[in-house]
Amino acid sequence: MRRSPLEDAHRALGAKLVEFGGWHMPLNYPAGTLAEHRACRQAAVAFDVSHLGTVRVTGPDALGSLQRALTNDLERIGSGRAQYTHLLDDDGSVLDDIIVWWVDDDRFDVMPNASNTDRVVQAIGGEDVTASRAIIAVQGPHARARLALVFPDAVTVERFGVAVLQWNGVPVVVAGTGYTGEDGVELAVPSDAAPALWDAILGAGVAPAGLGARDTLRLEAGLPLHGHELGPGITPLQAGLGWVVAWDKGEFRGRDALAAERERGVVRRLRGLTVEGRQPPRQGYDVLVDGKPAGQVTSGNFSPVLGRGIALAFLPPTVEPGAAVAVDIRGNAVPATVVKPPFYTSAA
Repeated sequence: MRRSPLEDAHRALGAKLVEFGGWHMPLNYPAGTLAEHRACRQAAVAFDVSHLGTVRVTGPDALGSLQRALTNDLERIGSGRAQYTHLLDDDGSVLDDIIVWWVDDDRFDVMPNASNTDRVVQAIGGEDVTASRAIIAVQGPHARARLALVFPDAVTVERFGVAVLQWNGVPVVVAGTGYTGEDGVELAVPSDAAPALWDAILGAGVAPAGLGARDTLRLEAGLPLHGHELGPGITPLQAGLGWVVAWDKGEFRGRDALAAERERGVVRRLRGLTVEGRQPPRQGYDVLVDGKPAGQVTSGNFSPVLGRGIALAFLPPTVEPGAAVAVDIRGNAVPATVVKPPFYTSAA
């Protein structure tokens, strides 16, 4: 079990720690997941996301090797920017979804999901530097205002921007990225300096939040989770993420299989569901079309903002937004409506 450099700080705050992707991480704090979720939507929270990997790819061929491995086109963004992309298997399914931080001309910090770091290193090379840093995500409509009190330079980094800045003499990589649907930044700070920065951020009025709230927030924002909406047998086209595929940039792993699927058409498509009432649809529940099972929920929960159940599910491509369906919740066919995610969009 791997441990975050911030674990002692989480224990001091009374966090409930759980195993996640091979890491010991905070699920929630005494205020609870619902309060943490609302704090992110209304003010600002800080997540410890040190379980995410950092694979550093450097050198004159770094850009070329990433271009050949990943689906998106880094030349669309340039140095000092971040990009969402996919690493595909040979069959076109998603081995991992990734954020690439293009730190400077010949340095890329590739951010895989926790359990996929080793496979990403095998696919793209580079050095796993995960153990050398913590990552703190500060998210919410007041995130930048609160962070400005302790790290004013960090709030100048725009959405999907990347910069190396100094905090108390310590180099911190700051990226305008996140996983909540709110504004904010993520801070990659050396492990030994992480507790001090965490304490300073919380001292500025930012509430701690755990993985429970992070999951309900990302679901409201309609963002996919590897192992649920992405993974073996699931392609970017099925997940509605064809925009991360740069068809005109040249070859990349899985391109031929994905092009064949694009030609013949997908057999299923990821859709959103809003469910009548407060019952949360859960992963694996059947989605009923005309009373018959037509797909399964991949992620589902109660939406604190909408006050009802919401879900993501793979359905036949003919089942389009606006369709009336049902979710089998413990033997009850609960009415639902097919929608296009996201379920929630920040006003910022």
